[in-house]
Amino acid sequence: MDLRPPGLRGLLGRPRRRLAPAAAGGVRAGAGTWTAVAASDDAPAVHRTDKVMAVDGVRLDTSFFATPGTGRRPAVLLAHGFGGSKDDMRTEAEDLARDGYAVLTWSARGFGKSTGKIGLNDPKGEVADVSRLIDWLAKQPQVQLDKTGDPRVGMAGGSYGGAISLLAAAYDSRVDAIAPSITYWNLADALFPNGVFKKLWAGIFFNTGGGCAKFDPALCAMYDRVAESGKPDAAAVELLEERSPSAVGTRIKVPTLLFQGQTDSLFTLSQSDAAAKAIKANGAPVDVDWIAGGHDGGDLETSRVEGRVTSWFDRYLKGDKAAGTGPAFRITRTGGVDSTDGAAQLRGADADSYPGLENDRKSIALKGGTQHVENPAGASPPGVSALPGLGAAAGLSQLSSLGIGVSLDFPGQYARFDSAPVTDNLQITGAPTATVHITSTSDDVVLFGKVYDVGPDGTQQVLPSQLVAPIRIEGAKAGKDVTITLPAIDHEVQKGHRLRLVLASTDLGYASPAAPATYTVSLKGALSVPTAPGVDTAAAALPSWVWWLPLAGAVAALALLLTGRRRTAGPAPAPELAEVPLQITDLSKRYAGSTDRYAVRELSFRVEKGQVLGLLGPNGAGKTTTLRMLMGLITPDDGEIRVFGHAIRPGAPVLSRVGAFVEGAGFLPHLSGRENLELYWAATGRPAEDSHIEEALEIAGLGDALARAVRTYSQGMRQRLAIAQAMLGLPDLLILDEPTNGLDPPQIREMREVMIRYAAAGRTVIVSSHLLAEVEQSCTHLVVMDRGRLIQAGPVGQIVGSGDTLLVGTETPVEEPVVEKVAALPGVASVTSTDDGLLVRLDPGGSAPRLVAELVRLDVPVASVGPHRRLEDAFLTLIGGSA
Repeated sequence: MDLRPPGLRGLLGRPRRRLAPAAAGGVRAGAGTWTAVAASDDAPAVHRTDKVMAVDGVRLDTSFFATPGTGRRPAVLLAHGFGGSKDDMRTEAEDLARDGYAVLTWSARGFGKSTGKIGLNDPKGEVADVSRLIDWLAKQPQVQLDKTGDPRVGMAGGSYGGAISLLAAAYDSRVDAIAPSITYWNLADALFPNGVFKKLWAGIFFNTGGGCAKFDPALCAMYDRVAESGKPDAAAVELLEERSPSAVGTRIKVPTLLFQGQTDSLFTLSQSDAAAKAIKANGAPVDVDWIAGGHDGGDLETSRVEGRVTSWFDRYLKGDKAAGTGPAFRITRTGGVDSTDGAAQLRGADADSYPGLENDRKSIALKGGTQHVENPAGASPPGVSALPGLGAAAGLSQLSSLGIGVSLDFPGQYARFDSAPVTDNLQITGAPTATVHITSTSDDVVLFGKVYDVGPDGTQQVLPSQLVAPIRIEGAKAGKDVTITLPAIDHEVQKGHRLRLVLASTDLGYASPAAPATYTVSLKGALSVPTAPGVDTAAAALPSWVWWLPLAGAVAALALLLTGRRRTAGPAPAPELAEVPLQITDLSKRYAGSTDRYAVRELSFRVEKGQVLGLLGPNGAGKTTTLRMLMGLITPDDGEIRVFGHAIRPGAPVLSRVGAFVEGAGFLPHLSGRENLELYWAATGRPAEDSHIEEALEIAGLGDALARAVRTYSQGMRQRLAIAQAMLGLPDLLILDEPTNGLDPPQIREMREVMIRYAAAGRTVIVSSHLLAEVEQSCTHLVVMDRGRLIQAGPVGQIVGSGDTLLVGTETPVEEPVVEKVAALPGVASVTSTDDGLLVRLDPGGSAPRLVAELVRLDVPVASVGPHRRLEDAFLTLIGGSA
């Protein structure tokens, strides 16, 4: 039995859903065991080979996953969390194998069936082991090689496994891309923040590892020494720093996708912030994603995280430039409760660049005067904030996100400073700071800084994510000014609420001085809070069972439930547009809190019946904001949207003619695919015969999987079910945002045919996608946006055909001397001979008619002349390479 609390089972070691027994029994193959893993429906089978490898004096238990076939493919190393083993990564490994990767998992030293002492990712131990595993991958016939001995390889893992991914990228240049999750950059800073010993988490680490004897003796001695004294010494800091990615941060130069948990008192957001800045400085692509969960509980967003990791590797290991890797910065925000299951509602927010923890600071004045704080003998009783490992079981972090305070400060053991009520909603994104003056009766002072959200009645106190910032001040008898960097958070303070800065002398999770003392604390300035206004928040999530209701019914029902007010009258319909699916006129939307920064600006275009319109633009172009306004989820600042002549607003009846697929659906996991669709349609209140559910199910192509619970679906299967759900009722206008994410090439081709067939019946499709080749084949018209503005709109052929390169088809091959004569013609920049004729690039002064006349004069057997430019070329030309 695993007695670790849920927070640790989820991250220190990540056990996953066990699969049914394999289709074939284990067969001894050399030094390992070969197993055929049962595949569901049409998913390819995955072969797993278990092998114990002798590596530098230890035995590592490994598993190798790949689908049948002779083709070479990129490899991925998946590392487990602390206290776990290779078995924790089995499901993710199988999914990646089905996505076209060769995957190797292993149990790190001292875990699972592997031998050796735990070295906390010692460069001479666990990190060196990874290099030996890469050596082995380079010899496998299934693995793609960049050169002899150098496989194309990525690494991913959570917590302990995330750190080994960062370290391996620094120590072994063969690692090509990494996706570490909820991990540390500097382990000394994580366990000894600002010189304060994080005693509960450190104790959990050594206990989860099996006790001190299971560790490298140097680590065991270090822990015993610091736990006894309650204070880290220089040798302890040095020992942990040399095993941290920060020690070799200048060597990490590969594309890095960083996930970090917001509900995490072990590895805080400051850890990924330091990593992002260091790796970015090396010139490598870096994206940052703050998820709703962490070591203290919350939602780990496993499906979304794994989907984004796969897309990251598709882009940087497979070289798929069309793979949508997501925004440079994404954060999951929590607000409200799903009435069906009590779960916190999640919604995404993103930005085109990572804002860091200090972006766009705002000063908040505080009042409180000089205060005295007692440090009790033995630092007892201690204040309470997070309960490491147990917070997940009690749901403390989630309660905090929902506005329920659970922290405890003892009277006389803290100072507090309050702001006036805020006059407008205030979004804090990053690390607040405050400067205080501290005098003590002792030289050694430890204080714990935290910021509360205090309700209008003054009694409700919320400590966002239950996080505190410890700080040690030495030589405080003479008095010192100290600037405290408080925990990085993402939290909205509602209008009328106040902020409260608290400095406490004790905290349950940390070691404080045992000697009694009195601290005198006073303010030296305002509280400075970062606001990151460039982070664009999605519309608030609806409960999962109504998420995909027709938008008119959902928004109208929500408005009626919350306000009980009648709808206000909207603009009159425009009869001349009654047959026009979409007309957008001078549409503008400013960023929240800004008067001159626009997400969308003066956008105008029109969509006709039967068109498949592709909405294109780089990240930050305003595509998603435009779609949200089109669906009535957010309101424009200026301009107008009309669908079939009716102005769009929340609750507009015309929205019942619109179907939408945006950001994935919130299906009920315990119901089957068919049951989810039927429940969705029943919730709309429309007749069952109007659902056209059988047509939608045929589109989904899920076969027998429709009878299975959705929780067993792969990402691609969920994607197809969500698109089928959007098509229920056969809406006249269908909006699809990245509909091919998670689909394999045959499914992408099927989706292309679905969109074309759907529009051929007289309906209209708007699709936003990064797969330019698919857009070129499936769309009839394009709208290209950049920085919120329209760049170009029109038929695909017109936009693609406006290039300067022509393909001249010839009846017979053109001899080389003739090719040279064509190259010398006026207005011709270059000529390339192809199997079909000539590829001619014109000078700015060249023209197609003049070229054809000259070719005829040279007796070139011209059969056809046409533009030769891909959509990708046209797109990059239009946006100036900003994608």
